[in-house]
Amino acid sequence: MEKFTIVQSRAIPLAIENIDTDQIIPARFLKATDRKGFGNNVFRDWRFDKEGNLNVGFTLNDAKYSGEILVTGHNFGCGSSREHAAWAIGDYGFKVVISSFFADIFKGNALNNGLLPVEVSPEFLKQLLDTITANPETEIKVDLEAQTITLLASGESESFEINDYKKTCLLNGYDDIDYLLNQKEKIEQFEQQNS
Repeated sequence: MEKFTIVQSRAIPLAIENIDTDQIIPARFLKATDRKGFGNNVFRDWRFDKEGNLNVGFTLNDAKYSGEILVTGHNFGCGSSREHAAWAIGDYGFKVVISSFFADIFKGNALNNGLLPVEVSPEFLKQLLDTITANPETEIKVDLEAQTITLLASGESESFEINDYKKTCLLNGYDDIDYLLNQKEKIEQFEQQNS
């Protein structure tokens, strides 16, 4: 995985609550097991109509919005436990998803795949959504080391929680196997001392 430290970017607002994994990546696109290519169908039924035409009213299709940060409504990633949802969001180009609440399984899948779910207060989420909607060029800074998210225009900031192990993995670009391999010397020392 790529090392994650700071993401400073514009953001795309998606002010919809209770977005489930089937809305993120519809089940009919889950036939592949390779992580690549899922971004083409992220939010497929919202981005395109039934004939396959672009839905120009959907924020991901609105040229005024861009960036590596997706700001969403409350309870993001609920529904079935498909890892493909995290793959699709990451493959589309997002590095951070911000919400006031994430479904646990989605949150775990995101962290395991190098996508940072940042949980903020409902008040700060509303402020982010309102600010981005009013000014699409608004930049947000997400600092994983400091565990802070900042609206750069105003300097307003909020801290966020993350599991220490997952933070270490993201900062170093480790998956679970990489983390264990990095601990090889300590494991060997332990074995020598306890054999």
